[in-house]
Amino acid sequence: MCHPINQQPGKLADHERQRCEVWTRVMGYHRPVSSFNPGKQSEHAERLPFQETSPRLEGKRPCCS
Repeated sequence: MCHPINQQPGKLADHERQRCEVWTRVMGYHRPVSSFNPGKQSEHAERLPFQETSPRLEGKRPCCS
């Protein structure tokens, strides 16, 4: 594949990008975050991923590293 000199391979220009829709599980079913009201979208943005600290998992790789 031939790339223009001013672009690096693997980099897309803004007009080539596609918006990624983020879904989350709410009350047992999945919904897109874009359908949330502004307050819920802000709450979703503040969430932190859960980290298990069980002694049984010490020295093991996380499943989604």
